[in-house]
Amino acid sequence: MSYQITLEESPAAADNAAIRQGLDRFNVARVGETKWQPFSIFIRDADNTIVGGLVGGTYWGWLYVELLWISEEVRGQNYGSRLLAMAEAKAVELGCSYAHLDTMSFQALPFYERHGYSVFGVLDDVPAGSGERRYWLRKTLTAQDSPQTT
Repeated sequence: MSYQITLEESPAAADNAAIRQGLDRFNVARVGETKWQPFSIFIRDADNTIVGGLVGGTYWGWLYVELLWISEEVRGQNYGSRLLAMAEAKAVELGCSYAHLDTMSFQALPFYERHGYSVFGVLDDVPAGSGERRYWLRKTLTAQDSPQTT
């Protein structure tokens, strides 16, 4: 049989889904279902406009914080800490023992470190030529992160 490799800049969503489904089947056969449970936590103003929030989910006993953003107008008012605590409590409720996320050197590394996250990986010079860094962090979740004690 002959195969062809193509580079596609605007692939069909179904074609990308075929790759994800193939990888998911491979992973499930080795370590079981991910049981991905997505969730989002929002901060809204009086007009119901989103001024911050967290997007993430849980899988294989881990919380993954994909995005955490707080608008300038509400930064420094403990909202980021509250969002992270809520996400961690939800993860513990769903049976997670660990959390992971990533951040850039110009974003929130000290914030996450203050909340018990530690760096386990660094990618230097992102974007290329900028001198910035991308950090990957993890945290072991404890009973104190559970909803019963917060």
